[in-house]
Order: sequence, then structure tokens, then C-alpha cells
Amino acid sequence: MTTKAIAAFADVPAPTTFIVNVIHAHPGKQEEAFEIIQDVVHYVAERKEGFLWSSLAKSTDGLTVVNIEAIQEAGNVGEFFSDPVFAEKFKRLNTVSSSEFHTYTVADLVLPKRETAG
Repeated sequence: MTTKAIAAFADVPAPTTFIVNVIHAHPGKQEEAFEIIQDVVHYVAERKEGFLWSSLAKSTDGLTVVNIEAIQEAGNVGEFFSDPVFAEKFKRLNTVSSSEFHTYTVADLVLPKRETAG
């Protein structure tokens, strides 16, 4: 089965909602925290229409993991958490970390302003 990616860059801002989840891993648990949130995000990406994309990162100091996720609208958060499988997967993070979960709506898009050669 082939899938078609729908994410793309645009030259004008589009209304987008971002989820920023900062996961503070318990000592020595960064990799496990990463694997759990990675499983959660892949679950959402395969099943939820409101999901646009996610960027997962591990801090170089071994203390945190960050999920920056673009979704279509803030209402998607409630939809995701109402899925019992999603909620159970997400709850697993509590065994290896504490986390901060915030929802943001884009208020400004800043692009580079450089002169082109020519």
C-alpha cells in the first residue's frame, strides 16, 4: 500500500494550531520517553484526519523530549484524547516522565528577508 504525503510548504501563512509537548524524562529515561511519544504520534498520524505533521526531538542533555505537532484546529485535541487507545498510549508517558502540554494558534509567520543576487 502506498500513501500520499499531504504536508507541504506554502509561501503564505495558513491558519494552523500547534501542540507543543515538553516531556521531562525521569533520569535515564529519555529514550523510553521518546519511544512512547513516537508511538503516540504515529498512532495519530495513521488514524486522525486533523493531524498535519509532527517534529519529535531529544535534547542533547538527555533530559527532555519535545513533540511539536501541527493540527487543523484546537478541537482536534479533544478528538484525539477521546480515543481510548490514544489516551492509554499517552498515559504511558507518566511512567517515565512529567510533561507540559500546550496548544498554540499561529499569530505571525516570519520568513527570511534577504535580497536575492541578480
